[in-house]
Amino acid sequence: MSMTNVDQRVDIQAIEQVVAVVEHTQNNELPDEFVGLFRHDAIWTTGGGRRLIGRDEISAFTHQVLPGGMQGLTARYEVVHVLFIRPDVAAVKVRQRYLKPDGAPDPELGEGTPLYVMAKEDGRWLLTACQNTAVVDS
Repeated sequence: MSMTNVDQRVDIQAIEQVVAVVEHTQNNELPDEFVGLFRHDAIWTTGGGRRLIGRDEISAFTHQVLPGGMQGLTARYEVVHVLFIRPDVAAVKVRQRYLKPDGAPDPELGEGTPLYVMAKEDGRWLLTACQNTAVVDS
């Protein structure tokens, strides 16, 4: 295995860890911890299409909706694809599922397919430009 492949594997593991923290912060309703995953100038588009620019806007929105937002639900996030645009920039496709307390999928919320563009700064992967999109069955 070349050093590039080894480096990418380490970066993929770090990216997967960021996504795991997203899951943890959502399930435990930890808005400050969630907001800490973003660059200061990040762009976030919510599943409802609301555009948020900058950590301050992302924080204000998250503090409004997250406390109480996960009541009776569990979110599961799975990295399904990583495309390195540059060694320090990656496009990350995520599978997002909402489950009821019994573990069954929540048909009302269904599934999401977020795209996270992440940038590596000072050795840390940060959410930079993110789009949260619902999966619509055709």
